[in-house]
Amino acid sequence: MSDGTEKTPKSAAQKMAVPRMGHGRMGGPGGGEKARDFGKTMKKLVSYMGRYKWGILTVLIFAVGSTVFNVIGPKILGQATTKIFNGLADKLSGGAGIDFSGIGRILLILLVLYGISALCSFIQNFTMTTISQKVSFRMRKEMSEKINRLPMNYYDTRTYGEVLSRITNDVDTLGQSLNQSVTQMITSITMIIGVFIMMLSISPLMTVIALLILPVSMGLISFIIKRSQKFFRQQQEYLGRVNGQVEENYGGHTVIKVFNREDEVLREFNETNEMLYQSGWKSQFFSGMMQPVMQFVGNLGYVAVAIAGSFLTIRGTIQVGDIQSFIQYVRNFTQPITQLAQVSNLLQSTAAAAERIFEFLEEEEEGQKAEHPASLKGIEGNVTFDHVKFGYRPDKIIINDFSAEISAGKKIAIVGPTGAGKTTLVKLLMRFYDVNDGAIRIDGKDIRSFNRSELRELFGMVLQDTWLFKGSIMENIRYGKLDASDDEVIAAAKAAHAHHFISTLPDGYDLELNEEAGNVSQGQKQLLTIARAILADNKILILDEATSSVDTRTEERIQKAMDNLMRGRTSFVIAHRLSTIRDADLILVMKDGDIIEQGTHEELLQKEGFYAELYNSQFERTA
Repeated sequence: MSDGTEKTPKSAAQKMAVPRMGHGRMGGPGGGEKARDFGKTMKKLVSYMGRYKWGILTVLIFAVGSTVFNVIGPKILGQATTKIFNGLADKLSGGAGIDFSGIGRILLILLVLYGISALCSFIQNFTMTTISQKVSFRMRKEMSEKINRLPMNYYDTRTYGEVLSRITNDVDTLGQSLNQSVTQMITSITMIIGVFIMMLSISPLMTVIALLILPVSMGLISFIIKRSQKFFRQQQEYLGRVNGQVEENYGGHTVIKVFNREDEVLREFNETNEMLYQSGWKSQFFSGMMQPVMQFVGNLGYVAVAIAGSFLTIRGTIQVGDIQSFIQYVRNFTQPITQLAQVSNLLQSTAAAAERIFEFLEEEEEGQKAEHPASLKGIEGNVTFDHVKFGYRPDKIIINDFSAEISAGKKIAIVGPTGAGKTTLVKLLMRFYDVNDGAIRIDGKDIRSFNRSELRELFGMVLQDTWLFKGSIMENIRYGKLDASDDEVIAAAKAAHAHHFISTLPDGYDLELNEEAGNVSQGQKQLLTIARAILADNKILILDEATSSVDTRTEERIQKAMDNLMRGRTSFVIAHRLSTIRDADLILVMKDGDIIEQGTHEELLQKEGFYAELYNSQFERTA
């Protein structure tokens, strides 16, 4: 449907840069682009999640509980170590030795604490996973509903991949990072506070020594993040390009082979893939450095704590078991700091994904309901174009001043060269776009006074670009009337001259069409869409090059079926082959967006104008 359609041009680079944010299946979330307004987006996300506040409160309570019980554990375990050490010392000096019953009680208490901690952790993870999946489900549902309310112009100015990326990659990124970041942030902050308190309770001096490693750790983490961030952004950028190239090249692989462009396409892909490899390798290398560097710094801290602890134990300030507990706390203190740094990356990914989702959900919608909707009852199908003016862009008007009176039940042919505005006229009639000026009326009622969905119930449509979904042939034809019986479907197929070829297929009407409907020919696909329109039995019919993909013999048979179908219905037929519309009640000849001639076939030939030139040129070619 290219006639008259002015779309915003897209460069090759734009086509390739499909999922700007999506993590795809490579690398996962955690290093994506940053949101343009982090604070505003996070406020929107918090507000959006308001309905789950009790669930989030549950997550908070159980996450804190799990962490607190874990924090207490090392202190109690240290008491067991102290009892063992003191028992051995007592045994060597001739005493009673190790108090195994006391150690048993300590270990039992420890087992209960860790059990409660594990239970709290399970409840917290289960609740947060449920919340994140509900958020993802709700967002996909709202985005799916939003798709049907967006104006056609939205899709004309964006690639399919970009829209698809928001519903798949961005929602996946948001759901995964939300699930990880919220719980990780709560547990890490609780762990830092709890561990700090426990360290102070053991030894303020050792706590100060342990804290001295923090500036070193934070400096190294900051250095690594700054160096790796740009490579993560590059990785996301080139991942989008690779995805876009794969989508574009796979969709057009036939054209690529016809023009022998395999080597060129492979070269371009290899270049982009190499950039993705380099950026991915560097980002993962710097990210992977964080753990060993932090372990090295942490080990330095353990050495310092062990020396200070030994000194304090000799002086009798602390017990032996306290050293063990403190070393565990030092390990537990540095780990959540590293996790918080990782959470900051996750939150950036969350915000970037949420920002793109909210942008989509906040896109301006076309009005679905009229303030005082007109009724479809008694509609006959009279159509009036009253000085219609329209352009896809305000600065480029393509239909300047179009007027026509069409009586109900008439067959109207619209002809003209490519770009004349034929298909645009049909889009205006069905309110895919609204006119800039003038009006289109059905039975004297402005089409803008109808609810959009009700208005489109008047129309049956067959396009030159066939659309079939994955399902049986029976289901595809029944799409025109969901409550139709099998007999009605078969009758429609017979009227479209599709019954014969369907009957020769292995499973007949139960044959499952594959994703690309490759198990039926292009002409057969067209017959199925025509059968679908026949079954729908609408008041007004639109046929946009409906027979362009069938052979001449089949075209003649379809034409007879169409004549029976169109009898008593207002029909708009867009045609390039003028021989198919010679019996039209009215032929509208369009050029540069305007009706320059109108009349019957014989009348227009007698005028010897533009239509006569078009017809004679086609006749000469066929001759």
